Amino acid sequence: MKNLRIVIVTGLSGSGKSTALRSLEDIGFFCVDNLPVMLLPKFLDLQTEVSSEISKIALVMDLRERHFLEKHIEILSKLKKKKYNIEILFLDTKDDLLLRRFSETRRTHPLSEGKTILESIVLERDKLHELKKMASNVIDTSDYSVHQLKKHVQRLYLAPGRAKKLRINLISFGYRFGLPPDADIVMDVRFLPNPYFISDLKEHNGNEKAVEEYVMAWDDTRQFVARLSEMMTFLVPLYEKEGKSYLNIGIGCTGGRHRSVVILNQLAKCFSDRDYTTNVSHRDIDRV
Repeated sequence: MKNLRIVIVTGLSGSGKSTALRSLEDIGFFCVDNLPVMLLPKFLDLQTEVSSEISKIALVMDLRERHFLEKHIEILSKLKKKKYNIEILFLDTKDDLLLRRFSETRRTHPLSEGKTILESIVLERDKLHELKKMASNVIDTSDYSVHQLKKHVQRLYLAPGRAKKLRINLISFGYRFGLPPDADIVMDVRFLPNPYFISDLKEHNGNEKAVEEYVMAWDDTRQFVARLSEMMTFLVPLYEKEGKSYLNIGIGCTGGRHRSVVILNQLAKCFSDRDYTTNVSHRDIDRV
C-alpha cells in the first residue's frame, strides 16, 4: 500500500487534465479517466491485493461524476488516513481563457444547466476551493502550450523525491513575455550587465560558457548569487517546516536568454549541493 504512488489529477473543467493524464501515462503511470469517486477505495484495494506490477497510478477525477463534489474530500481524507500515498495535482486556469476555450470548442460546462458559462466557471472554482488547498502541486496552465504542460507535468512526477521532501521548480523567463503564472518567488536580474549588447555574445545564450563567464565576471553578480543562495538556504527549510511540497522560483531578465539563464543555473547548483530535487526550465531561451 505504501509503495503504490497515486496521483489524483483534478481541477477546473478545460484546464488541461486530459493532457496531464497522457503525460503521466507516457512516463509509466497506469491511468484511469473519470473514475467515480465512490469506487476509488475499492479500486485501490483491488490494486494492492491483485497486482504487484503496478507501482504508479494516475486518475482524473472531477465534477463530471455527480458524487464528486459531495464526497471527494471525505473519501480522499479517509484514504490518506489508511496510509495510501495520495498526491493531488490541481490544474487551474484564468477565467477568461476558460471562457474562450469553451466558446471555441462549443463544449458544455458540467455545471452549465440554467447558468452562463462564466457563472458555471465561477461556481466550479468556488466548489473546488477546499480541494485546491489539499493539493500537492498546483499548476496554472494559462500560459502553457500543450507541449509545455506535458513537459512540466513530467518534470514533476518523473523522478521521486530524494533526501528532501520539498521539490524546487526553477524557471528562467523574459519579462518581455510575461511572468510565470505559478511562481511563488520571482527575482529580477535586469540590473546585471547584459551580454545582449556584446556583439560576440548577443546570439548565444546563458547555457553557453562564454555568456556564463561574462555574466559571472562582475563582482556585483558574484555578490548577488552568494546572497541569493544564502537567502534561499534560509527560506527553503521554513517552507518545508510549513509543509509545502513544492516551491516555484522564477528568475527574470529582459528577454530570458542570457542573465536569467546564468543565474538560474547557479541557483540550481546551490540546491543540488544541498540534495534538493530540482526541475530546471528555461522558458524563453529560444525566443527572439
